[in-house]
Amino acid sequence: MLLFIAAILVGLTLLIWSADLFIDGASSIASNLGVSPLIVGIVIIGLGTSAPEMLVSGVAAFQGNPALGIGNAIGSNITNITLVLGFTAILYVLPVNSSLLKKELPLVLATAILAWGLLADGYFSRIDGLILIAALIIIFSWMIISARKKATDHDPLIDGTIEDIPEKLEKNKAILWTIGGLILLLLSSKILVWGASNIASEMGISDLVIGLTIVAIGTSLPELAATISSARKGETDLAVGNIVGSNLFNTLAVLAIPGLIQPLAVPDGVLSRDMPIMVGLTVLLLLFSFGCFKNSRFKINRGKGMILLMAFIAYEALIFYQSTAQG
Repeated sequence: MLLFIAAILVGLTLLIWSADLFIDGASSIASNLGVSPLIVGIVIIGLGTSAPEMLVSGVAAFQGNPALGIGNAIGSNITNITLVLGFTAILYVLPVNSSLLKKELPLVLATAILAWGLLADGYFSRIDGLILIAALIIIFSWMIISARKKATDHDPLIDGTIEDIPEKLEKNKAILWTIGGLILLLLSSKILVWGASNIASEMGISDLVIGLTIVAIGTSLPELAATISSARKGETDLAVGNIVGSNLFNTLAVLAIPGLIQPLAVPDGVLSRDMPIMVGLTVLLLLFSFGCFKNSRFKINRGKGMILLMAFIAYEALIFYQSTAQG
């Protein structure tokens, strides 16, 4: 058991470090090729921050553990809203001022409902995965077009995204970091999935539960660091934007991967527990941001952060109780 725990810790550490290498390298290559900072910020860095979840889901599916990938995607979304945003809001009030963000937040809810609807028949097929990927392409194309229109208005989310682009690297170094980061991402994902799946077997719990908890929390650590860093620098819209972008990628790309690689029956608990909770928390985030408590409208304050953090604790306790009862 100690070996498997060590594999998870080593895998997560390498995963986070290699994701940073990959983001720095890929964004530098794009900048060197003349890609606009807007596209680098929205697409390449957004894709890079979700790279750990994507690689973990892909490796898990290839190794015969697609349920772990499903749990990783859904669990990461729940963790992002409750733990990451909740903890950050306790430390810093998070005003939501970006007009682009006000359009993107309802999209997070719409994509969550779409994913729930696709899985509702109890089978996750390749067609379902392709629909999610198609939605990802459409939404991010719209985001880029909308961001270009807003670029002259100095939208705080767009300004913060462009400012957050890593410093450009020399061409050969950028290529080396991109390739090296990708190889390390793959290697660390394999180590993490190996450790997590073996712990599931040793403890007699499902791959889904491990994906929803240990793996989801671990792969959300980069979002936690990025969100706190943005809030500390006063880039509050970017702090919330990190979560919005990550959840869109998780729902439309990370969740799609197990279905595309290894179609499967939807694991027990996903439709009755995890999907409703993910959608419900997304609705709560919308209410907290725009429509709840007039004196704190358009901001996520400490009180709301406490509620989100308590929701995280309650969800983890629920999973622990149900997996223990089943065991």
